[in-house]
Amino acid sequence: MSAAYKIIDHTYDAVVVGAGGSGLRATMGIAESGLKTACITKVFPTRSHTVAAQGGIAASLGNNSPDHWTWHMFDTVKGSD
Repeated sequence: MSAAYKIIDHTYDAVVVGAGGSGLRATMGIAESGLKTACITKVFPTRSHTVAAQGGIAASLGNNSPDHWTWHMFDTVKGSD
């Protein structure tokens, strides 16, 4: 290891992996309970959240033709690609 980079050890009671909506909520809840908590993510913070997800809330309501749960499933899976 290079002497130019100082290694610092960190100790936590809980580590949450992922900073999406669920990860951030879990981190906040754990921290509020008094535990020393860390949240880590592999992407830049502005891309690591539920708002960055495509779409939003959607459902197959049956009020448009053709509308079917399989189209909703397709859109949901395709949005995760």
